[in-house]
Amino acid sequence: MGLLFAAPALAHAPDADAPPDLAHAWSADLWLTPLWAASLLLYLLGLRQLWRHGFGRGVGRGQALSFFCGWLALGLAMVWPLDALGAWSLAAHMAQHMVLMALAPPLLLAGLPGAVWLAALPSSGARAISAPLRGPAGRRTWRVLTGATLVTLLQAAVMWGWHLPAAMELALRNELVHYAMHLCFLVAGLLFWAALLRSLREPSLGAGSAVTAIIATMLHMGLLSALLVFASRPLYPWYFERVPQLGLSALEDQQLAGLIMWVPSALPYLVGGVALVAAWLARNERHTPGPRGQQG
Repeated sequence: MGLLFAAPALAHAPDADAPPDLAHAWSADLWLTPLWAASLLLYLLGLRQLWRHGFGRGVGRGQALSFFCGWLALGLAMVWPLDALGAWSLAAHMAQHMVLMALAPPLLLAGLPGAVWLAALPSSGARAISAPLRGPAGRRTWRVLTGATLVTLLQAAVMWGWHLPAAMELALRNELVHYAMHLCFLVAGLLFWAALLRSLREPSLGAGSAVTAIIATMLHMGLLSALLVFASRPLYPWYFERVPQLGLSALEDQQLAGLIMWVPSALPYLVGGVALVAAWLARNERHTPGPRGQQG
């Protein structure tokens, strides 16, 4: 961990004169890096408590592994190497955004981090935090925030809004705006995937709205990707003079960014859609009476 804090603190500092190589592409932020490390430590402490007292049957090894993979994905996006390389390449920046929105959230949520983190806290603290969330107002708010239509529109607004050239330029020139941009991607991703998981846990919701949300997301991502891939000129001035130092023209870098959004970034949504439909069919099969039950 000491190596991380020895690295430059501002990955997108405009006065950097050369892109970092992989060995030095660390982004040791004095706020985000400790939070990232603490999230894993708290999760491990919570797992220890749950498994020691026999309450961890709902959080198995597979779910713990999923959380760890999501935690590593966050590290790839914010600690090493995508954040530092994103100052020099739109493709690296796009990969960072897609990890924050499409890859890390489902892996983290599958590990039930809320329940595990609460288990790591003293019982009085856990009750104080969970009581408002489990009350009628908390449940209503959560249902609204994880409505399939709302999360789909929110994710689309975040995706299209922050990839406008003016918005991207502002974020790259202002560190606070850049933090806000990354937070938007992560929160939109968490809410979107939480809505999909909620559709699995609540049979009354069915799979239709969740599958529609996935299809709509893949369609608008594909459209934005095509605009980047087939644009006749580069659209992001920040990279005009920076990305050639990595051996690409600004237009080639933009095309690569579009392809990253188009193909690999669509895979989590495709896998999520297939898993959702499979789980829904399996649940219906369990609740459908067989021939013997029909005869009776």
